[in-house]
Amino acid sequence: MKLMERKDVPVELTWDMSLLYASEEDYEKDLEKAKELCTQLEEYKGKLNDSDNIVACLKKYEELGIIQEPLGCYATLPVSVDTYDSAAEKRAGLAMSLFTDISARLSFIESELSQADEKVLSEAIAKAEGSANYLKDILRNKPHQLSPETEEVLSRLYRSLDASYDIYEKAKLADMRFDDFEVNGKTYPLGYSLFEDDYEYVIDTDVRRAAFKAFYSKLKQYENVTAACYDAYCLKEKQMAKVRGFENAIDADLFYQKVTREMYDRQIDMITKDLSPIMRKYARALKAAHHLDKMTWADLKLPLDAEYDPEVSIDQTREYIHNALQILGDDYVAMVDEAFKNRWFDLAKNQGKETGGFCSSPYRKNSYILMSFNNKMSDVFTAAHELGHAGHFRACSNAQSLFDTNVSGYVVEAPSTMNELLLSGYLLRSSDDKRFKRWVLSTLIQNTYYHNMVTHLREAWYQREVYKIVERGESVNAEMLNDIFKRNLETFWGDDVELVEGCELTWMRQPHYYMGLYSYCYSASLTIATAAYRLIEKEGAPAVERWKEMLAAGSTLGPIELAKLAGVDVTTDQPLKETIAYIGEIVDQICELTEEIDGIHID
Repeated sequence: MKLMERKDVPVELTWDMSLLYASEEDYEKDLEKAKELCTQLEEYKGKLNDSDNIVACLKKYEELGIIQEPLGCYATLPVSVDTYDSAAEKRAGLAMSLFTDISARLSFIESELSQADEKVLSEAIAKAEGSANYLKDILRNKPHQLSPETEEVLSRLYRSLDASYDIYEKAKLADMRFDDFEVNGKTYPLGYSLFEDDYEYVIDTDVRRAAFKAFYSKLKQYENVTAACYDAYCLKEKQMAKVRGFENAIDADLFYQKVTREMYDRQIDMITKDLSPIMRKYARALKAAHHLDKMTWADLKLPLDAEYDPEVSIDQTREYIHNALQILGDDYVAMVDEAFKNRWFDLAKNQGKETGGFCSSPYRKNSYILMSFNNKMSDVFTAAHELGHAGHFRACSNAQSLFDTNVSGYVVEAPSTMNELLLSGYLLRSSDDKRFKRWVLSTLIQNTYYHNMVTHLREAWYQREVYKIVERGESVNAEMLNDIFKRNLETFWGDDVELVEGCELTWMRQPHYYMGLYSYCYSASLTIATAAYRLIEKEGAPAVERWKEMLAAGSTLGPIELAKLAGVDVTTDQPLKETIAYIGEIVDQICELTEEIDGIHID
């Protein structure tokens, strides 16, 4: 189980960076082209008071952005799969330095546009094709724009201001080395991804709980530096919000997401109250199925039916997803096949690789998907999820300008979680076997709803509490963060789950805290996806077409309008209520099937 070094990974498990650039020379040529375009754009400095100049400038600005996206991916993605690669680190550092310089030199564009006469901007909006919505956002953001000199300074300080995330990742993936642990005379290797991808799901209770103890013991050694890192990030968010005229960091982030505070608080508060009893029942089902002496925080990721968890190959994964997503059309499944055939995925498990998964989609190029493949059904759901992002950005990139692909976080996870729901629906229709159905339903709870509406939502609850403290002018330290996270878990799980020592350190595992208010977006997006999925089940083709329209719309609409395009009204609490009720129905079905199959009754 020990992780291999990156150099030993089979090439077929890695992504193909040559799809972006066939050679280093091609990459260098685009770097030079980006520099040249930057110089050309500087000629517009002081001239963005004329609508024709504005339109011409933004057309070239988009051209620069289209070049920068693949450059950024080519430079930084190799670091995400091997933080020990010093050559990749050097290339990424040089590219980021160049982009920082370009951003600073061109910061005058938004500054001058924000100071332009509104009549001139209206004329430019009427003339612009792909940049009209960008200009509308300039008008919307105008009260929060700072002086040109200040904006340039902030652009030059970008990497320093955002250093918290890099420091966190370095501590987590490069410096944190785990010792082996022993259970019943046998030695087991341990690592970050080994714990998250393997040991949390291990059926052997002694091994699983020992791995938990060893993993969190190592986290404990880094709690103070990680807390200091997060404190610095929160302080930066607070101060940046203040200087831009916002009341607090939460209001600032929601403004740019185009979401109301009511929508944000609703997700956290309603799920905390109404989903809690449903998930506690699921926890009791896990305890009963595994005949555990007690249900602990270290046991919550167990598969419900340990003996019915067949291994899944990469080819089978492709076939499952291809068949499940056929409802989205021939173009969509052709993309799925292309992704597997042309190595859009990095599936390897190696030292120094980032944990979790993501999809990076440079404009009108192929996507790059990071995940660690463990031959489990959960990997099929993860791959379908990330392909949802790929399909979304292919659809909106093909239909929209680069300016109109900046989708709000409130919606951005909806296409990915929709794919998980379509996958589960396909699997349920493919067999009448009760045990198989229970397996699919429990996988849906574990991999879709538990992950997105419990794990990430608890992170959001915790994040909101931290921001309250920061707004009072206090700093946060490890002791405070541990206390908040433990209260967080106690609030949700009550007496049904024993919070063993170490669980309070779980806040240390999540990089989303360095990405603004991203954690709550998973539950918001899944609410939209669930409501739209129920419409697809009910209406068929018309609901599918609405969904595809939403995918193609990109950021031409705000999150409320995008959801409405798919037939979901997120200005009310009805979609969230219905989603929570749907999760309750799934858990009830699981418990009923468990009684029929195993004779175990779950209250």
